[in-house]
Amino acid sequence: MLQIKSSWIVSITAPLLILASVDVRAVDAVPEVLLKAPGIEVTTLDVQAELQRVPADKRAEVLSKPETVGQIVQNLYLRRALTQTAEKAGLGKDPLLVTLTKLNRERLMTDAMLEHMDKLNALKESDAEKLAANEYKVNAKKFEAPEEVRVAHILVRSGVDKEAAKAKAEAILKELKNGADFAALAKEKSEDPGSAAKGGDLGTFGRGKMVKSFEDAAFALKKSGDLSDVVESQFGFHILKMESHTMPYIRPYSDVKADLIKEIQQKAIMDARKLEAERLNNEATIQSDALMKFVESQKPASDQVGEGSKVLAK
Repeated sequence: MLQIKSSWIVSITAPLLILASVDVRAVDAVPEVLLKAPGIEVTTLDVQAELQRVPADKRAEVLSKPETVGQIVQNLYLRRALTQTAEKAGLGKDPLLVTLTKLNRERLMTDAMLEHMDKLNALKESDAEKLAANEYKVNAKKFEAPEEVRVAHILVRSGVDKEAAKAKAEAILKELKNGADFAALAKEKSEDPGSAAKGGDLGTFGRGKMVKSFEDAAFALKKSGDLSDVVESQFGFHILKMESHTMPYIRPYSDVKADLIKEIQQKAIMDARKLEAERLNNEATIQSDALMKFVESQKPASDQVGEGSKVLAK
C-alpha cells in the first residue's frame, strides 16, 4: 500500500500560499449591469471576480482605467457567449470537461478556504512581537551581519605585454602615493569602464564575491583611504583604495524587527496549513492497485509491446 508522504504535504501547502488571494468581501452589495446582450449580462460583480487574478495591490489601478475595465467586460461577454454556444452544442456533457469544471471550482474554493484559515491562524500583533523579541534574544547570532568592505579600484588590463601593464599600474600607484586624487585617476586611467565612470567605486561586498587575490587585498585594508599594492588577477593589475571596512556585528533589534515579525507570522500560518493537510491526509488511503493499473494503462503502446517481448523471451 502506498503511503502519503510528508513531502506531499509541503508541495500541497506551500504553492497554495501564493494562490490564496481571493478577497471574498470586496464585492458590490447590488451588482450593476455593465453590458447587455440577448440572454447575457455582465455585471460589476463579474468584473470584481475576474480581478481576483490580479494582485490585490494592483486592482484599484486597473479599475481606475475605463478602457481597461471595458476590455475586461468585453472579454467576459465573449467568454460567456461562447460558453452558451458550447452548452447548446452539448460540450458541457463531456465527462472530462465536467470534471475540469469541478476541479476549477475546487481550486477556487481551496484558495478561499486557505485565506480564511490564514486569517484565523494569524498571530495577534502583540503576540508576534513578543515571539520576535524572544527569538532575537535567544538566537542573536542568527542576526549577525557579515564582514563587508567597500573599495574603489583602478584596473590596468594585462593585454599582450604583461610587464608593461604592471609597470603602468605601478606608475599609477606612485602618483596616488604622491597625493593624486584616486577618483580622478580612476576616471582617466582605469580600464574597467563600469567602475571608472564612478571614480573606481565597486560598492560594498562580502567575502566570496570577488576573485581570491582581489578579495584578499580588499579585506587586508583596514582604514578608509588605505591603498593596496599592485594586485594581479586574471583581469589584469589592480590598485585598491579602502572606502570602508565593516567587521561582523549583531544587527540591532530595531533593524530586524519588522522582518522577524513577518517571518514568525508566516511560520504560524504555514504550520497551521501543514497540520490541516496532515489531518486530511490521515483520513485518506491511496488505492495502490488501482493507481498502478491506471499508470500501466497510460504507457505508450510501444512500451507495452516491449514488456510483452521480455516475457516471451524468458
